[in-house]
Amino acid sequence: MHFKMIIVFVEDRKTDAVLTAAREKGATGATIIHNARGEGLKVSKTFFGLSLETQRDVVLLLVEEHLSRVILEEISIAGHFDNEPGTGIAFQLDVEDAVGVIAQAQKITHEVEELL
Repeated sequence: MHFKMIIVFVEDRKTDAVLTAAREKGATGATIIHNARGEGLKVSKTFFGLSLETQRDVVLLLVEEHLSRVILEEISIAGHFDNEPGTGIAFQLDVEDAVGVIAQAQKITHEVEELL
């Protein structure tokens, strides 16, 4: 079984929508890192050293490669990434090897077999 790591940087108010969308397309779990900070094309505004930008979450999803593109596209739709600049980004990376995913692999195997 081959996996992809989907990494999502999203406004914290859209994290739940992104997670729901990913699960609906086959993701079996996620790790969320709260209160990340970043900058895009525009430099963040500050007031006495405090950021005025919305907080971001980092969502990490380890998904089976046959499901990864569909999940990535659904995340983009749920997060409005292409419609509202600055709301977030998502990308996927190849995973060479993974351990601790036996339960997920058993569930995913059945779903992938149905797709093929």
